[in-house]
Amino acid sequence: MEALIRHLVHPLVEHVDDVQIQEITGEAVTVYELSVHADDRARFQDDNGRLLRAVRTVLSAGSGHQKSSLELVDELGEAGEEE
Repeated sequence: MEALIRHLVHPLVEHVDDVQIQEITGEAVTVYELSVHADDRARFQDDNGRLLRAVRTVLSAGSGHQKSSLELVDELGEAGEEE
């Protein structure tokens, strides 16, 4: 799944080297924390988070029977605002 997220996110950001993904696996859900450069962060939050929702939709479709969630964070380990 991390490879899918990278495949979706890399063409959308200008600072590819600053993309970080952390996977947190629970019993019923896997949460992916996405951290991007501050300049790219606005892209995911513009238009009420439309781009972030689109990436989440593809992730959800590809996750199979285990539920997956994608959160945009300021830095890995601390949750940021969504939409």
